[in-house]
Amino acid sequence: MTERTYIENDNARITRGEGILLKVEMYDGRIFEDVEARRLFPVTGVYKYITLLDSEGAEQAVIRDLRNLTPDSRAVVEEVLGEYYLVPKITQIEKIINKKVKIIFHVITDNGPREFEVKSIYSDIKTLYDGRVLIKDSNDNRYEISNLNALSRDSQRLMAPYL
Repeated sequence: MTERTYIENDNARITRGEGILLKVEMYDGRIFEDVEARRLFPVTGVYKYITLLDSEGAEQAVIRDLRNLTPDSRAVVEEVLGEYYLVPKITQIEKIINKKVKIIFHVITDNGPREFEVKSIYSDIKTLYDGRVLIKDSNDNRYEISNLNALSRDSQRLMAPYL
C-alpha cells in the first residue's frame, strides 16, 4: 500500500487546467496533471479533506485544509469545487404547497426563481449543526439555505413546519 500524499501550506502549487481539471506541482518535484477535486465530506467538510483524483478515479493526493493553502492555489481549488458542487442558495421562500405524496417549493435562489418537489421531509430536508438547511428535490438536485435566520419572517414561517 502506498503512502497518502498530503497537500498543505506551501508544499504544492495548484493551477487550473482544462474545464475543472487541476495541475499540481509538488515542491518535491512530483507533478499530478488533469486531476479533479472532490470533497471527501461534501456536506460537513467544505474546507477539509479534498481528494484529488486522476482520470481513473485513483487518489493522487489529499488537501488537508483549503484554508492553509497559498492564496492562489486556494482560489483555484475553490473555483473548481464551486463549479462541480453548484448548489443554488435559497434566499426567499414564496410558497410551499403540501400535497399528500409531495411538497412543492416555490423559491427564489441566487440563480433565480425555482420550483421543485420534495418527497420526504424526513430524508430530503436536513438541518445541519452550523445552521444551514440542505434540501434535496425529487430529481436529486440540491438546494441550500445558508442561514435560516437571515430569511424574511414570512420565509421562516413557511419553512418552520418542515424543520
